[in-house]
Amino acid sequence: MNYTEVTIQCDNDNIDSVCDRLTAMGVSGFVIENESDFKQFLENNRQYWDYVDDSLEESYKGVSRVKCYLEDGADGEKLLSEIKSRFEVTTAPVCDADWENNWKQYYQPLEIGEKLLVVPEWIECSEEGRVPLRLDPGLLFGTGSHATTRMCLAALEKYAGAGVKALDLGCGSGILGIGAIVLGSAFCTACDIDPKAPDTVMENAALNGIGSDRMKVLAGDIIGDAALRKSLGAGYDVVLANIVSDVIIPLAPFVRGFMAPDGVFIASGIIDGREAEVAAALKAAGLEITAHHHEEEWHCFECR
Repeated sequence: MNYTEVTIQCDNDNIDSVCDRLTAMGVSGFVIENESDFKQFLENNRQYWDYVDDSLEESYKGVSRVKCYLEDGADGEKLLSEIKSRFEVTTAPVCDADWENNWKQYYQPLEIGEKLLVVPEWIECSEEGRVPLRLDPGLLFGTGSHATTRMCLAALEKYAGAGVKALDLGCGSGILGIGAIVLGSAFCTACDIDPKAPDTVMENAALNGIGSDRMKVLAGDIIGDAALRKSLGAGYDVVLANIVSDVIIPLAPFVRGFMAPDGVFIASGIIDGREAEVAAALKAAGLEITAHHHEEEWHCFECR
């Protein structure tokens, strides 16, 4: 089925009334694109990023519009005619596509460090002497393609192994914790603020033959929830945090409490310009930075 994309430009104050009128005409769904909503969304979700691409911000500059999608055919043409009688619109054809799966074509097997091969769950390929880490990230961060994740996994190779217990804070898809286990570690506890994380991580763990006997995943706010921090326990040989600077900084005072006496903390997700600030927070928390990795505009610290 093909569709017609219908766009109605409107003032910010008129968006609700436009949507109400479209609903009354029989439009069952629409998309609202609005600069003020976009900025509010960014401000309310700063824990997930340190920056937003300039081109994305520019694409929302001055924007206030409503879009709907009408099926090609007699019913769609009739509804489009009615909409045009009420509003000034622009239209564009949209071909049907498998939106849920089309992104997968851009996700290919990826060699990381000296040992790992991150393999999309839907691809069969030779492992070429590397340790496979199978993954279907879904909507959560962590495919291995981002510099922050690559640096974490490469650093992890030095510390993962028999008997090692790992803790992944801000686990996303679970790629780091699963990586620790496929590299030979005994157990990983993982935690993320996203309530979808436990299901997604354990599904990815299962793709690698890992069950609840070797991995546990919790959801919640590590920084704000003392009971959650207590439930995570202590004595971890490796603690991982691939998040953003604004989370790593307030997290730093709690990290030593999770670590074994000779444990290591690997922190990544630190954008250019924030590395000194994060380093100062880590040192203030009693951690010594033993290695500093820099790839693209991102930084990763190994700490003892």
